[in-house]
Amino acid sequence: MTQQPQPSQQSQLTGAFDLPGLSGRVCVVTGGAGIIGGAICESLAASGIKTVILDINPDAASQLAVKLQQQYGTKCIGVTANVLDRESLTLAKTMIETELGPVDFLINGAGGNSPKATTGAEVYGRTFESSPTIFDLDYSGFQGVFDLNFTGTLLPCQVFGEGMAERGRGVILNISSMNSFRPLTKIPAYSAAKASINNFTQWLAVHLAQAGVRVNAIAPGFFLTDQNRFLLIDKETGEPTARGNKIIANTPMGKYGQPEDLQGAVLFLLSDLSAFITGVILPVDGGYSAYGGV
Repeated sequence: MTQQPQPSQQSQLTGAFDLPGLSGRVCVVTGGAGIIGGAICESLAASGIKTVILDINPDAASQLAVKLQQQYGTKCIGVTANVLDRESLTLAKTMIETELGPVDFLINGAGGNSPKATTGAEVYGRTFESSPTIFDLDYSGFQGVFDLNFTGTLLPCQVFGEGMAERGRGVILNISSMNSFRPLTKIPAYSAAKASINNFTQWLAVHLAQAGVRVNAIAPGFFLTDQNRFLLIDKETGEPTARGNKIIANTPMGKYGQPEDLQGAVLFLLSDLSAFITGVILPVDGGYSAYGGV
């Protein structure tokens, strides 16, 4: 079964989600101006959560903040920071606390893949000599993807999580991937980094459990984003690549996820409804993780 990738559905949010423990809190979303981060930020604003769109792109962050504040009447601000620079994050934290108060929630949404860390062939073989293999990948490309995903989660946890632990309250939500459970061909750096996110999420959940800080992750399945489009869509024809067709065939729901599909899981794990849940990596994958291929 194949399906043409569909553009992101317009959000159906028409008002605040009435879940306990959300309204009036302050949440920082790293990578918040991206496709997935933007959908998450919208659900936060709709829930009455004061939303900090933290992104390396200042214009995109500010524009989204203005849009969401106008639409939902919730305080939203755009803040520029580099998740790989602790000093940058510390400066951002000071500004956020001055304007909005202490941070209650952190969502680590910054991440992504790169062609520089992607092999051309799915498997190594003599028939693929013209395609890059693991032996051809430049270390800097591999390290760049790993750092963006793992270090870009670690540093915000250190900077924003410390205040939560000191106050005895807070939630950290990391963004993992189905690659973390079942590594995909072609993208070794991304798969390795997301697997490390799972391990770190569980470790940090234990470390902070008695400090009153919960730590969980969501593991999206296949969502069409700017980072993976080059692998899934033929740029010349606009048709799905062979890889794209394989993904749809192995996703029982027969489609890519839409960014809005993550909103419910995010809000649940932030809210008091999940007060006894920590150290969990929740798949949001259209059944991919449940399917054996036959």
